[in-house]
Parts: sequence; structure tokens; C-alpha cells
Amino acid sequence: MKFTNHFTAIAVVLALMTGLMACNEKPKKDAAATASPAIETLKICYVDGDSLLNNYNLAKDINEAMLRHQNKYDAAENQRRAEITKFASAMEQKYKNNGYLNEESVNADNAKLQKMQNDAQNYLAGLQQTIQNEMTQSQIQLQDSIENFMKVYAKKKGFDMVLNKSAVLYIDPKYDVTDEVIEGLNKRYNKVEKK
Repeated sequence: MKFTNHFTAIAVVLALMTGLMACNEKPKKDAAATASPAIETLKICYVDGDSLLNNYNLAKDINEAMLRHQNKYDAAENQRRAEITKFASAMEQKYKNNGYLNEESVNADNAKLQKMQNDAQNYLAGLQQTIQNEMTQSQIQLQDSIENFMKVYAKKKGFDMVLNKSAVLYIDPKYDVTDEVIEGLNKRYNKVEKK
């Protein structure tokens, strides 16, 4: 599940971009006001998405949970593989020692080995699906959290636009609000312990 960090980064970029669109909504002006040649100035800032993912406690908790799931999956896969290998080795040894009295007992052990392989494959596929579903829900939670915070933050600070640093070629560091956003997100985040 090495794609977890990449997937999380994509989710943050999407959340920030969605927040930007929402933050950029302005009340409609009447036709006379829009016809004037007045130039409107935008108040813009940016957030470093990588720093956000590395320092936002929710993102860190999600990454830790995904690592635990990956470790659980790896352990289950190794256990099933070891059981199958042990049984296959026992079959081979039994065959070499003329332990099979008839073709029916060979076929029974072959059927048992095939069932073990199928059961392991089904179990691991189900476990992988469970992990994927949880990861998807966690990504939605992360995206919603960032998006909702950014809407409130931009409105409170009077920003017309909040950019993701990775989405622009250059932006002056004086417009960086990453630390303030991380602090606000972490202050608002209440970790929920899993049962």
C-alpha cells in the first residue's frame, strides 16, 4: 500500500482546490457595477500540501492506520503462505516415503492443498477490500476536514483564493499560511479512538 501517501496527497490537493472554488464564490454585482472599469484586487495565500500532510494530526493518524493495516495484511499473507508451504512439503515428503497407499489419498491431499490455496486467496482478497474501503472512508474524512476548515479560514481571514503550493510555478513565500492552517486544523481535530 505504498500508494497511500500518494493517494493522501491527491486527496489534499483535491480538498484544497475544492476549498479554493468555494472560497472564490462572490455575491453577484448588479449590471451597472460590473460595467465599470474598476479593477478588483484579490487577496491570495497558499498552503504547502506536503507540509500539511506531514503535520496535520488527522493525516498522520490515517497514515499510521494504513501502515497497521498493511502490516496486518502482510502477516496474514505470510501465515497463509507458510501453512500452504508446510502442507505441500509434508505431501512431498509423504510421497517420497511411499506414504500414500492409493490414488484416493493423493487426490484428497491435493484437494486439501487446493482448498487451502483458494481459502487463503479469498481471505486475503476480503482483507484487502476491507482495507481499501477503510482507506477510502479515511480519505473522504481527510478531504472533508481540510475543505471545511479552508472555507471557514478563508472567509475569516478575507482570502479570495487559497492555492496549493504544488499547483503553481512560483509564489512569494510571504503568502505562505501553511503553519497557521496546520495549527488551526490540529487545534480543531479531536482524535477518535478506535474500539
